[in-house]
Amino acid sequence: MKLIQVNGVGLEIQLITPTHFDSDRAPLVFLHEGLGSVAMWNSKNGNWPEQVCEITQRRGVVYSRKGYGQSQSIEDVRGANRLKPDYLHQEAWSVLPALLQALHMAPPVLLGHSDGASIALLYASKFNFSACIAIAPHVMVEEISLQSIAKAKDAFMFGDLRAHLQKFHANVDVAFWQWNDVWLSEEFRQMDLRPDCQRITSPVLAIQGLQDPYGTVEQINQIQIHNDMIERLTIDNCGHSPHREQSQLTQQAIIQFLKDTP
Repeated sequence: MKLIQVNGVGLEIQLITPTHFDSDRAPLVFLHEGLGSVAMWNSKNGNWPEQVCEITQRRGVVYSRKGYGQSQSIEDVRGANRLKPDYLHQEAWSVLPALLQALHMAPPVLLGHSDGASIALLYASKFNFSACIAIAPHVMVEEISLQSIAKAKDAFMFGDLRAHLQKFHANVDVAFWQWNDVWLSEEFRQMDLRPDCQRITSPVLAIQGLQDPYGTVEQINQIQIHNDMIERLTIDNCGHSPHREQSQLTQQAIIQFLKDTP
């Protein structure tokens, strides 16, 4: 495990250098989901970020946000230090730029899943970047999302979700409750990233599983960006994690999207 100090916080980081890579190609930055981490990107099919970096011949960076994976934990996460309703903006506009600066990284290709996809879109709305890949993004709060997140709370408290997540987080309670509490708060219902997305000026690929219990296809249909430089892909027989459930199809879409990206 490697930690990097970003804004005074130790963040777990994985640097990927594929066997063959083109140094002129923008690097990939992987942004994890609401309960994700560096390790959570992996699946039964292997290390997905490494696979994507290999097939696109780009270097990559994967990191765990504060309180996730092996990154620095959070004290009193359900009290004084609980996530604020603008936590996606804070991550996109404060933490991520500081991380990229610490790594001396050129304008990247952002590849985010779920919360990470929302963070990628927000970063893209304000900073220079090469391209953005948003897998199952949240640009607004839907009732289907809240219902599934409430079910996740029950599964964590009374089912086997806690035991499953414990394999991926040093402090599983911090990882779960910071995400669950803010999403189920009354204040978070007003979250709306659609105005921010209208400021994006570089290409976007938005991917949505048609059987996603955490959001409908409207999550990508509602993304309107400058000059309409957006490709939308819906995948049938697929839930919230296209990169796990339809890995090959998702990889092929990314390869096609990035083939003309510097």
